[in-house]
Amino acid sequence: MSLSTIIKIAIADDHKIFRDGIKMALNPKEDLKMIWEAEDGKDLMHKMTIKKPDLLLMDIRMPEIDGINAIEMLRKEYEDLKIIVLSMYDDQQMISKMMEMGANAYLTKTTDPDEIYEAILTCMNEEFYFNQLVNKAVMGKLLQKKNIRRHYGNQVPVTFNEKELKILQLLGEDKTTDEISKIIFLSPRTIETIRQNMKNKVGAKTIGGLLMYGMRNKMIE
Repeated sequence: MSLSTIIKIAIADDHKIFRDGIKMALNPKEDLKMIWEAEDGKDLMHKMTIKKPDLLLMDIRMPEIDGINAIEMLRKEYEDLKIIVLSMYDDQQMISKMMEMGANAYLTKTTDPDEIYEAILTCMNEEFYFNQLVNKAVMGKLLQKKNIRRHYGNQVPVTFNEKELKILQLLGEDKTTDEISKIIFLSPRTIETIRQNMKNKVGAKTIGGLLMYGMRNKMIE
């Protein structure tokens, strides 16, 4: 993304005062343009069909369609959309759940506007924004998995869906992101997102670690 690119953003939250506060805080940023706001999940899904933003700021607790159901629906229809969850919840299980479902960042509503702006730019340029909340939630999930494995005395295998298994297989064949993109008809950015989610699932830091996990669990040869 070039510095001159205007990032089209939208916000979905059922509290008008909060929406107005976010708009006021981000309005001075010349590289951002708020194209619409939604007052609930149903309104959000409708407006997405009219004009798609580059990035969506979204609450979890909304009438009609809540944030959990909304993000599931959005990820099926708009794979390249960046989603930043802005919520009152700072529960680790909720944070890890939303990240696993496809959020690119998770912030509380008390977050400083400068950090919200930083998160927007980071998500647009690097896919994800990892703050202390998200890091803590991810580590908590990894420790939970480790304790489960220790309790049962062996490794609890992570399951991949058909698309993930295909990507894992192609990675094992030393295919590049662009080559995989052409084979399974998804954008390179989407491939990268899925690949990162797979690494997060198994706790791998690198593609090599992901492939080792796949071979160890006989997902690939």
